[in-house]
Amino acid sequence: MKLLYQTHSPYARKVLVAAHELGLQHRLEVMHHDTSPTRRNDEVFGLNPLGKVPVLIVDDDLALFDSSVICEYLDGLHSGAKLIPTEHGGRYRALRRQALALGMADAGIAARWESERRPEASRWPPMLQGQLEKIAAACDFLEQEIGEATVTETVPDIGDIALATTLSWIAFRNVYPFAAGRPRLSSWYNRFSARPSMQATTLVGDTCD
Repeated sequence: MKLLYQTHSPYARKVLVAAHELGLQHRLEVMHHDTSPTRRNDEVFGLNPLGKVPVLIVDDDLALFDSSVICEYLDGLHSGAKLIPTEHGGRYRALRRQALALGMADAGIAARWESERRPEASRWPPMLQGQLEKIAAACDFLEQEIGEATVTETVPDIGDIALATTLSWIAFRNVYPFAAGRPRLSSWYNRFSARPSMQATTLVGDTCD
């Protein structure tokens, strides 16, 4: 399988961390692609009409997107513990946390456009503030919800992976100081970041997003 991947996309990294957790990383040929709303990548557009990564090209040449669809596909390729639990309560807790993490990533990217990527004359401070408030509210929610049992030696669920990769991107881009005043969330993140899957996909350097 081929994974179209952008080094600093929290969505693409979610897929790669998931593959490592499932032991499927060796079945992926990772192909790096820069994408941006202002610079068209024709190869990516040829596979995903939204022009975004990640895209997974599976064995029958079907192109899958977005990250949630790809992770669900990967979760069906093994017989071990599932990223998306089958038990009703666990399933929807994991999917809810994934949705929250993806919303935080969306808000963080929008905030970064307003703070540094958009031409200065076109920036709108109320939009920046509104996006940061979303991230702050999500982090406050997580501080109350997150538990010690979430990080274990077994395969984490999709919500944990989505949250860890989103927080890592937020920290990497200095979007919002999520750890300040939130000891439970900070501790959880530090412990999850030590997992081999996170260490193997560390964010380094710079790119357009």
